[in-house]
Amino acid sequence: MNQTERFEIMEKVKSFPGISGAVSKIFSLLDDPDTDASRIEDVVRYDPGLTANILKMSNSAYFGFSGKIGSVRQAVVLLGWKRTAQIVIASCVNAMMDEPVSGYNLQKGEFWRHSIAVSVAAEGLVKELKLPDVEKIFTAALLHDIGKLVLGAFLKKDMEKVEIEAARGVSFEIAERNILGTDHAEIGAMILKNWMFPPGMVSAVRWHHDPDSAGDISVLTDIVHVANVLCLMIGVGVGREGLRYKPSPLATKRLGLTTGHLEMVASQTLQWVDDLSDMFV
Repeated sequence: MNQTERFEIMEKVKSFPGISGAVSKIFSLLDDPDTDASRIEDVVRYDPGLTANILKMSNSAYFGFSGKIGSVRQAVVLLGWKRTAQIVIASCVNAMMDEPVSGYNLQKGEFWRHSIAVSVAAEGLVKELKLPDVEKIFTAALLHDIGKLVLGAFLKKDMEKVEIEAARGVSFEIAERNILGTDHAEIGAMILKNWMFPPGMVSAVRWHHDPDSAGDISVLTDIVHVANVLCLMIGVGVGREGLRYKPSPLATKRLGLTTGHLEMVASQTLQWVDDLSDMFV
């Protein structure tokens, strides 16, 4: 990689769209012990599309209240602050993540479908392993590949070099780093850091392909890693990355994962991903 290309990549990171004002306000409200349903409703009530998406997603069978939620306030009361915040974030990033991603051979909708699938799988793993509720797991899993939105165009220009690297048998993220001097996990972490997301979420995105190299080993990072690999193994949003991935043995050992856990979560993911990925307006 030449320095000009490195500079262009960093400029793309700096100019990457900021997170919605609604998401920033939701985050601040979640840290306020005096927050109530009416204050959450005030954030989104003037955005008809956002309100519609919150109600559609809230009423999905996945969240357990199918057809029962008729207002944002009711969604907050029934689903809780954290779950409502996750739905707001998902709705706000849907538009940018639903488009084709050049360089990764992901057609329209495939990137978003994979992202939703990893979120579902991550929550499924938490449930199967009977882990304490891992805060922000849905959002960290949803955004794990967001760095691809920056690197896609650069990879497209260097695709011949990528194919040469792939022929050597190296993994796709290593090919990225060999050619571009960085990879989508590192770029994604930079984006989340610019968005002022919590350090644990930034780390989970940064190390979702290599959790054993994280300076601070965490359940959140391990779960996002395994969920991502599981979705690649069952063919959800594969693109150019292929089906050669396997979860880190150390991560699976740390989590206490068995083949039975993975099989159960895989079946659950396939059951829910289509409904959730097609839910937004």
